[in-house]
Amino acid sequence: MTHFGILSLAATGHLNTLIPLGYELKRRGHNVTFLSNAEAQIPVQTAGFNFSEVYSPIDRDKVISRQSTSVILEKIDRLKDIHHTLQEFASIAETRLKKAPLIIKEQGIDALLVDASVFEGGTIADYLNIPYITVFCVLPFYQDLNIPPIMTTWHYNPAWWIKLRNRMAYSLFNYIASPVWQVISHYRSLWNLPAYIHTNDIFSQLAMITRHIPEFEFPRQLPSHFHFTGSFHNFIKRPPVAFPWSKLNDKPLIYASMGTLQNRRHYIFQTIAEACVDLDAQLVISLGGGINPEALPNLSGNPLVVRYAPQLEILQKASLNVTHAGLNTTLESLSYGVPMIAIPITDDQPGVAARIAWTGVGELLPLSRLTVNSMRKAIELVLKSPSYKQNAVRLQKAIRRTEGVNLAVNVIEQAVFGDC
Repeated sequence: MTHFGILSLAATGHLNTLIPLGYELKRRGHNVTFLSNAEAQIPVQTAGFNFSEVYSPIDRDKVISRQSTSVILEKIDRLKDIHHTLQEFASIAETRLKKAPLIIKEQGIDALLVDASVFEGGTIADYLNIPYITVFCVLPFYQDLNIPPIMTTWHYNPAWWIKLRNRMAYSLFNYIASPVWQVISHYRSLWNLPAYIHTNDIFSQLAMITRHIPEFEFPRQLPSHFHFTGSFHNFIKRPPVAFPWSKLNDKPLIYASMGTLQNRRHYIFQTIAEACVDLDAQLVISLGGGINPEALPNLSGNPLVVRYAPQLEILQKASLNVTHAGLNTTLESLSYGVPMIAIPITDDQPGVAARIAWTGVGELLPLSRLTVNSMRKAIELVLKSPSYKQNAVRLQKAIRRTEGVNLAVNVIEQAVFGDC
């Protein structure tokens, strides 16, 4: 039996990726401990795992909580605030680098699964001389000049000048992330570890795992230890959610949700509702807990509005999913063959939205171009053109051919035990 530590951010999308891996590792007889901030303690322990906090109490106010994340991400829209935000990320990284190694030693952890968004995780593992696997909870941001950065909505194009544009964009990202890289570089020097030469050096040389599929990716060359495994969503134990099923009618169902973080922009829901007026369809809006239905009274067309929705059950009935293009929701939508309209906000959502358009499973509608007219045109196009549904079903079949969590844990065990 091996004791695996899972070093993770506390956001729902990250835990929903890593908890299924923990379940399967435990089922195979391994011990599992999550290493995160206090916000993750309740969901992790409720799921039946050991938990250790990797932040000192005095640093807890620096941790980006779910409530404050949207505020910080909105700041990123303004270039003058990016440096300040990355300074906060650097401070959090330094806290982990100071505290996590001792906790990992005390817990007797033998190997780490590192959330790729914890940039310093590989350095912690290198210092402790234990194996680690990189798990991408968001769209993989392994830097490749042939592929646009995931924070853009740029499409794939093999032209030489596109590669030059991509290089410039990656250079800009690396520059604004320099506070984080400097912290990591300092600790690698302090601990007599080899310096990172390339940004991709932060990822594991044993195995990298992503739960999406190559059919939902731009053409690219990846290392042999990079693994597409398929979605994990069927392994997530979700609490029951009350929903007024009796209010659904027989019309095509349009499901709209902006996730659990980017859901406080009232005008997006108002625009979607107005765009659906006079369509022969029923609109269901899930607010993701960000606001209460009472905050959006008298929406046009009288849509069914709930604070939370049982998303998987709704998607099984949906004809269209209007989404922020979070990777979790996107993969769940594809798992049920549901085409999408993507309205990306931040993080990797622009890159996910670009792939939605690239694969023909939906339309990309940038926030800057979101109007009632553009929304209505996109809805009518996706609902009336059979190619979107056909492409979504094509990817649904591809996802069903994958092994998901089972393959991911096979990869983890092979990498850690030296069988690959």
